[in-house]
Amino acid sequence: MVSSTDIAQRIIEAVLAQRLAPGTRLGEQSLSLLFDCSRTLVREALVRLAARGIVTVSSRRGWYVVQPSHEEAREAFEARRVIETGLIRSTVQIDKAALRRLRQHLKQEQAALKGDDVGQRSYLLGDFHVCLAECLGNQLLADTLRDFTARTTLIAMLYQSTHDAVQSCQDHMDIVTALERGDAATAERLMAAHIGQVQAALRLGPASDPLANLREALAPVREASAPDKRKPPTSPPSNTYLGALL
Repeated sequence: MVSSTDIAQRIIEAVLAQRLAPGTRLGEQSLSLLFDCSRTLVREALVRLAARGIVTVSSRRGWYVVQPSHEEAREAFEARRVIETGLIRSTVQIDKAALRRLRQHLKQEQAALKGDDVGQRSYLLGDFHVCLAECLGNQLLADTLRDFTARTTLIAMLYQSTHDAVQSCQDHMDIVTALERGDAATAERLMAAHIGQVQAALRLGPASDPLANLREALAPVREASAPDKRKPPTSPPSNTYLGALL
């Protein structure tokens, strides 16, 4: 029987696979039918995800996937940079079993890049960071990273990231290679550069003004239409085509 944890995990996985876009509505009734469970279980899962910053609720719209702002995007990437570089810095030595697991994950990434399942590719590229945290021996931070990785996946979707998946996979390989030879300093530097490149690929542009249209419409009429008395009125050149004046 499905649990609220199962429902929350499925939603996180769908976000990492880019199958749930920012702003997607998550109706309690629809989810309860999909998972064949009570709305109470669905609501419990959504409340958990809200606490983790993946979904939010509105009195009018109900539950929906978050749409991170520019500032929230910056904070999410900064959090990942601090956590992931800190994890690598604190690593004394990574054991052979962990390295084998990371190498297997990289093989899956490479196979996904050759296929046409974009969702699988996106999920594996994001899950690498969770896998790395687990291999470095910190499950608590791995769970935290899963949420931050989901948020940055939503950010990449929302702001149309131009970062290349092949480059991401290569970055991951370089990080693992550095760890394999015991060079934590290089691995940390590579991780910081990797996260920075992913962030730099976002098409953030200038922050939009949600009141722009209303602000323009309600501007004082006199300011907008009053002629400048210091300048004499000008008449159009005599050779101007009439259609240009209409």
